[in-house]
This record gives sequence, C-alpha cells and structure tokens, in this order.
Amino acid sequence: MAKTRTRLLVVDDSAVVRQAIAQAVAQAGDIELVATAADPLFAMEKMRRNWPDVIILDIEMPRMDGLAFLRALMAERPTPVIICSSLAAAGSAMHAQALAAGACSVIGKPKLGVKAFLDDSSDDIVAAVRAAARANVGLLPGTSAGSGALAGADPSLAARQSLHTADVILAAGTAPILKTTDRVIAIGTSTGGTQALEAVLTSLPKTVPGIVVVQHMPERFTAMFAERLDSLAAIEVREARSNDRVLPGRALIAPGGRHLLLKRNGAQYHVEVVDGPPVNRHRPSVDVLFRSVARFAGSNAVGVIMTGMGDDGARGLKEMRDAGATTIAQDEASCVVFGMPREAIKLGAVDQVLPLSQIAPALVAADR
Repeated sequence: MAKTRTRLLVVDDSAVVRQAIAQAVAQAGDIELVATAADPLFAMEKMRRNWPDVIILDIEMPRMDGLAFLRALMAERPTPVIICSSLAAAGSAMHAQALAAGACSVIGKPKLGVKAFLDDSSDDIVAAVRAAARANVGLLPGTSAGSGALAGADPSLAARQSLHTADVILAAGTAPILKTTDRVIAIGTSTGGTQALEAVLTSLPKTVPGIVVVQHMPERFTAMFAERLDSLAAIEVREARSNDRVLPGRALIAPGGRHLLLKRNGAQYHVEVVDGPPVNRHRPSVDVLFRSVARFAGSNAVGVIMTGMGDDGARGLKEMRDAGATTIAQDEASCVVFGMPREAIKLGAVDQVLPLSQIAPALVAADR
C-alpha cells in the first residue's frame, strides 16, 4: 500500500510567499499541497472540501488575522499549524503568543528578501511540515486538552545553523565517580515541554534531588517561565546562573540563548552557564547538559527526555546511561511531539518509557 502523503494548506496574503512555499515542498514526495488561500476566510471555504493535515499560516492578513484563526481552529478542530510570519521573530511577544495559541512551530521570515529567504529555507520548511504532521495537537495549548501556558519554542527552523555536536562545548568522557549522597536530576525537552515540565515539577516534593533543565525556548522567556513555575510548585524554580548550587528542592532552568553545564566540586554540584555555538541547532542544548551530567555525576544522576521534535538529547542521554545513570523517556501517547524520546529509545539510551503522569513518581522513587 502506498504511504499517504501529508496534505498541506498555505494561508498567506502574499502570492510570492504562497508560490515560494509551494516550490519548497514540491520536491518532497511525502507532502501534497492541496490548497492555498489569501486569508483565513478563503481558507475555511477550501478546508470544508478537503481538510488538511498541516497548515502554514501567516499572522497579518486581511479580514481575519492569523492568530484569531489559529485560536478558533484549536478550539473547534485542532490541526497542526506552523506560523510563518515577519511579526514572529524568535524572542518576540508575537512568537510566544503564536505558540501559546497552539502553533507547533514558528518560522520568523524577514520583512525584506522573503522569497530568497524561503528558497534558502526549503529544507527547513519541509522538516517543519513533517514534524507538525506527527504532532499530537490535542496536547498543545489552545486546544481543549491544552493548559494555555506559554508553549515551548524551538529556535527558528530558518536559522540555518551548522549542526555542531556537544564536542564544541565539552569533550566527551567520564571520570571515576563515587556514589555520593547528593544526586542530580537532568531533564531535557522542547515542543510541548512547558506543559510537560509544569506537570512534572509541580508534582515533586521539596525533598527531591536538585534538578537541572534545558527547555528549548527563546531568550527572555526562560526567566518568565521559571517565575511562573516557581509560583506553582512546592520546589524552588529559577533561571540558572553560573555557580548556582544544585540543591534538593531546587530546579535550575537553562537561560534561553546560552548552554547549561553541570559541574562538581568535591561532593557538591553547581552549574555553569556558557556561551557557544548552537548544538543540534539549539542553544541551550540538551546534549550539552546531558554530557556534562554524564561526566560529572555519572551514576548519581537520573536523566529524563521528554516531548520535542528532533534528536537533541538522545546522544547525551546515552552517555548518561553508559556512565551508570538511570534514564527515562516520556511515552508517545503523552508527548506533543515524540521526536526526541523516540530517537533516544532508538539509541538504546532509555531504561524506562513512562507516561507523563508517572515521571514525577519515578523521580521520587529513584531517590530512595
């Protein structure tokens, strides 16, 4: 039986943009452009005849703006949406609003040179459509099952960054590590991760071991996100700063735009926040954090990889497991996007695959 192709709808008032995206996906054998529309009202007419699997949507359009359409869509019939807009640059308020409304990902196109930009970004557009087609949209914010919290943001797919590995930040390798009373929990997540992290961190007691977190998110939003979680959780949650101690009852979240590493001084753990190139197109990178945990905590650690597209963190989690750490992956049914956990499982990096609701209890049990 032939594999069903992903049906794509493009909604943008620019004919140039519609044509450029059509050309970008034309060579992808698994994507079929079923329709284009100049605004959401025209789009709705076409959707009644042939409902798409994925929508690429602009924000600023005549008759109805893209965010209003996105919110209505997620309330009535949740469908994977990629926002492609010059108003939604990474780190902008509009970027955050689009993700909070239920978009799977955001491509921030420039105001000038749009066609050349989209032509150069054709591989990223195709990758975004494929990832969105696999998204569990019922778990995104803006849907009846969503929490409405600020959604996790992957760095712009159009960034065209080199695919560095964690080697550019920290060399691989582990040192002999004795068991200590201080333990560390390391968590990595991306798309859908803000809701998943909220579910886990708000379920943990103050006695839980110290936690270090990488959530793919633009600069400036991580501090706001940490403050919100701190107001909801029994544990302390804050954006990480260099030399912060990793202590029981405290979760440190990597600041957007910088890498987070675990370090050790005697039997005590602290973090270091460093600049450096993106790793796996992400900064902060889960692979960087997990490698540092493997190197400096070894069997004193628990690693958790949760919902997110791509494979950031899979290799780092394997290094943690090889160093003696306990490792956990979120299961497919509870993930918004099963990309990162799936890749970790494929690598043999995972001891347990658990639904989101069981991750917090497993972390508490691992400390006994």
